[in-house]
Amino acid sequence: MILNNAARPLTLSALLAALALTACSAPEAGGSASTAAASPAPSSATASPSKSSAPWGDFATAAEACTTISEQATGSTLLPLSAAQGSAAELEQTKAELTRTAERAPDSIKADFTTLSQVAIAGIKDQTVFSSGKLQDAMAPVQTWLATNCG
Repeated sequence: MILNNAARPLTLSALLAALALTACSAPEAGGSASTAAASPAPSSATASPSKSSAPWGDFATAAEACTTISEQATGSTLLPLSAAQGSAAELEQTKAELTRTAERAPDSIKADFTTLSQVAIAGIKDQTVFSSGKLQDAMAPVQTWLATNCG
């Protein structure tokens, strides 16, 4: 009963974040989301500075950058719910995807997305991250970037 009551605000926050970011996740006209599979993964743990300084970071297209960043930002709000309901392997995969997106992000959003990723991961163990507004504060610049760059 207590777990259900604690999960309700998280579920509501996740739903609202998903709704807010849904409009930003549509690919640009003429863009293809399938280009994500065609881009090679870097062999090091961090993205190459030359790639991340490109207009769309280590993403091949604006559509791929916008879609991935939007999906991962939305997913970050669901991290505590995933931790409570999913397997440890799923949680680690989600955390790795957040970190990978932060590494691939364009320079103009890299620091803000890295902060969002770190705050969301911290929220797995410290639920006050969500109730105190820290996650919303970390999400705000990412949402602004999405609205500005992804139409």
